[in-house]
Amino acid sequence: MHKTIAILFFLNILQIHSQSDSLSAKQAVFIALENNFDLQISSLQEEISAKNNKWSEAGLFPTVTLQVGQNNLIQDNTKNPFTFTPGIILNQGIAPALVANVNLFSGFQVKINKQRLEQLETQSQGNSAVVLENLVRDVLKTYYLALLQKDRSEFYENLLAYSRKRLRYNEIKNEYSGNNSLELLQLKNQYLTDSTNFLLQNLSYENSLRNLKLLMNNDENDSIGQLPVLTDNLNFVTELIEYSELKRKMLYENQNLKNQYINLQLQETNIDFQRSFLYPTLGLQLSANPSYGRFQQLNGGNPNMPNSLSTQSLAYSGNLTLRYSIYNNWKSKRAVEVAKIQTTITELNIEKLKATLTVNLSNLYSLYAIRNNLVNVSTQNLEYAEKAYDLAQKRFDIGAINSVELQVLQNNYQNTQIQHLENLYNRLDTYIDLYQMSGNLRLEYQK
Repeated sequence: MHKTIAILFFLNILQIHSQSDSLSAKQAVFIALENNFDLQISSLQEEISAKNNKWSEAGLFPTVTLQVGQNNLIQDNTKNPFTFTPGIILNQGIAPALVANVNLFSGFQVKINKQRLEQLETQSQGNSAVVLENLVRDVLKTYYLALLQKDRSEFYENLLAYSRKRLRYNEIKNEYSGNNSLELLQLKNQYLTDSTNFLLQNLSYENSLRNLKLLMNNDENDSIGQLPVLTDNLNFVTELIEYSELKRKMLYENQNLKNQYINLQLQETNIDFQRSFLYPTLGLQLSANPSYGRFQQLNGGNPNMPNSLSTQSLAYSGNLTLRYSIYNNWKSKRAVEVAKIQTTITELNIEKLKATLTVNLSNLYSLYAIRNNLVNVSTQNLEYAEKAYDLAQKRFDIGAINSVELQVLQNNYQNTQIQHLENLYNRLDTYIDLYQMSGNLRLEYQK
């Protein structure tokens, strides 16, 4: 899975280098997938489970061990009249042993262990998929939240530019024509208010960019000016799959649900594993035991015997061991029953998760429809508010309305614009949650 991600990242990073001053949402996701520590850790854990998924780990092949023992013994027989070796004797020996143990039958445990290792590898892949999915969701939401803050900042900047222009014009007008000082004070107050709004919003924008950089795992010591410009748009058409199709995909592709099915398979395998202890086990042990010794008289030995002797022997053995537990307080039987109960619990958790996901999907789908309608309404509302504000600016310039009346229309335009941007982001937020729940978000970035 992660090799595919690395290839996709390489292809997309070429676009990033060709346009180093820009960053799309998809590029941000691939950078995060390349640098994220949690994803790297889950990838290594997935590699571990793949290495463990071997027949040798399951216990199919025999084990061979080599043992070497070196013995030294000094025996004093000077006061022992009942020995053929009086005096002080040094006895040294080396005894290597080559032992092979073969598992002939263990209640099908080898096959069960291999099946369990395959399921653990699949589970590890599922855990990696969850990490990937959550990371993609977080990056996309953080990216579009930063884009929301950017659009707000640009909007406040435009209001500030007009306030500055309007204030300068009226200051000149007041200087030469004696304009109403209250009007000028009102304009100065509005200019300072717009300046404050812009500065605070710009700070929020910078903080959102820092949060995005943190998810992308970029150097936190970089200045904010080094972050590429966000290129995507909040206002784009998001085609949503029909509810029935989303529900079908959710039941088959939702990663959390798939992981629960893997847990169910592990529990069913555990039943077979616990049942295997009810069977007898048969093992074969083969060994070769050469032995090399040296016998030496140190002091007061038998003059009729040589001072030193060497010995050598070789022994082979082949032993079959049959083991069957006749009675262990029904421990094995209880273990099988407990494993069956745990399997039932896992099945109930799956049904519970299905019901929860179905309700959440229905709520999110309805919420998306509502938020989509809110976007349509706020789009028309913004159009009328903008026209009203443009007309008010023209009338203010010719003196048809005062600054207080202009301020009312500006506040209305400002609130409408902010609400419209919020509606756009909320629709995207729900859209991302829906696609994550149906598994489409993960599949899009795995291909």
